[in-house]
Amino acid sequence: MDGSWSEGVPAAVGGKRQQFGSRFLSDPARVFHHNAWDNVKWSEEQAAAAERKVQENSTQRVCQEKQVDYEINAHKYWNDFYKIHENGFFKDRHWLFTEFPELAPSQNQKDLLSENKRSEVPECRSEDGPGLTTEQHGCSSDSLGGHKTQLPPVEENVTQTLSHLEICADEFPGASATYRILEVGCGVGNTVFPILQTNNDPRLFVYCCDFSSTAVELVQTNSAYDPSRCFAFVHDLCDEEKSYPVPGNSLDVIILIFVLSAIVPDKMQKAINRLSKLLKPGGVMLLRDYGRYDMAQLRFKKGQCLSENFYVRGDGTRVYFFTQDELDTLFTTAGLEKVQNLVDRRLQVNRGKQLTMYRVWIQCKYRKPVLSNTS
Repeated sequence: MDGSWSEGVPAAVGGKRQQFGSRFLSDPARVFHHNAWDNVKWSEEQAAAAERKVQENSTQRVCQEKQVDYEINAHKYWNDFYKIHENGFFKDRHWLFTEFPELAPSQNQKDLLSENKRSEVPECRSEDGPGLTTEQHGCSSDSLGGHKTQLPPVEENVTQTLSHLEICADEFPGASATYRILEVGCGVGNTVFPILQTNNDPRLFVYCCDFSSTAVELVQTNSAYDPSRCFAFVHDLCDEEKSYPVPGNSLDVIILIFVLSAIVPDKMQKAINRLSKLLKPGGVMLLRDYGRYDMAQLRFKKGQCLSENFYVRGDGTRVYFFTQDELDTLFTTAGLEKVQNLVDRRLQVNRGKQLTMYRVWIQCKYRKPVLSNTS
């Protein structure tokens, strides 16, 4: 993927980062004056052409034998990806604080802390847990590197301690914290580390997991990794038997950034259902992912389609392209209430090469209802 295309980062104007949907192209002659334009309207011809392109690249499907391989060996393909790119492929997501203020210190966070009865964790129980998969993006990296520290191998350090573990209120990582964030599909930490660096609240604890043990090891060996404030672990979003290292109703925020699209569509609902159980009443699930007819979908060739709107890349990693309605159904079926569900059609600009490409992302925020009889 071309490393010059970003993952949908809002442009900064006068040093202040703008929210998505705030920069409009009113004069086509000025298209190369900025790196991106928001909410670009598609003509009927453009929309029809995109639909034809998807129909064309979907006519030839990957054979069943290969589809089984991509599912069974998904962890291998993601491990290989991170072994090749390490932390040199991704860019730190500081834009998340503009879009999702729940991640940064603010009055909103204080209000949510109070509303959620933050110090309470329900009865001793174990929660089934999905794991992590990260979505790759075409962007250059702000280095996350740092001096390596010696840690036990990821598989021994994390997997053994979580295997068949009954999680009780007073014996899980971050049990004393009053504000807890989980990122599913953390990759090499491009969301986690900006959160830890921006939010110094001692009451905060961040969990992060990924399907790739290589990615988790890169997080754990980063100089910014602080075990007193963060717990990184390997987890498969689709594994119905494996528990998360936290009790149900214990998280304030769950983050899914270009992650859900990497798993088999048939497994998405159960994965979201399990995550929903981890949220406190009033807690929120935040998502940003690929939308239908994004340029990445239009670029696929015949023979890369696994099922409708679901594809495999050349490196064996997979990606799905959503509609707003599909995501709304996933979240509401899991018992969550819509706060935000928007589509961002962006015109991405490579000013150096004088190229333009159309991106489509969907951004969602769904809240777990606050029930008066919830303890």
